[in-house]
Amino acid sequence: MATDLQRRLLAAHATAPSYPEVGATRGGPLPDGYAHLRRRVHLGRGPQVLARAGRYVLGWGSQLGTGFAVYPHAPAESGSTVLLRLSLPGSRWPRLVIPCRVVWTVEEPDRIGFAYGTLPGHPECGEEAFLVSMDAAGEVWFEVSAFSRLTAWYARLGRPVALLCQYLAIERYLAAVAAAVAVADLADLAEPAGPAGPADPAVE
Repeated sequence: MATDLQRRLLAAHATAPSYPEVGATRGGPLPDGYAHLRRRVHLGRGPQVLARAGRYVLGWGSQLGTGFAVYPHAPAESGSTVLLRLSLPGSRWPRLVIPCRVVWTVEEPDRIGFAYGTLPGHPECGEEAFLVSMDAAGEVWFEVSAFSRLTAWYARLGRPVALLCQYLAIERYLAAVAAAVAVADLADLAEPAGPAGPADPAVE
């Protein structure tokens, strides 16, 4: 299996994104001629929530938390090529292998995330972005935005079902990140306090 994945990864490295508007999810309106999806969920408040959620998202947590495997598994880095693998529940078909390329990443005081674009062999063409952000009031949000067109014959044949699956996948991304942050918050609450020390005036 590893040899087959390595061969597929090497082939994917040699390809270019299968759509011209590379990086369009980074800002501004999404390009015309595609289906658009944009959904977000509230995660909490403050820089610690932002940092925690950002680490999870950059580590492909939203994908891993919804049943995808990521090969090779390393934090998202601009320009890297990965294979997303998914087994359909109850199906005897082999795992679907989806080639993607990370087209941008961001790590700023109020924004952490990345986007990947499709490569030849993906059942769609387009881009998905996964962004954790903190607004001026300190509220932290996780947003998934995407533009895509169906390209594979089996996806076009079942277009309504394929679009529904994409919508449900994005909902699961949101739920996975929200759940991971909530679990981390509970762990922080359960952790015993350390010995008291001098107050840090920079911390409120």
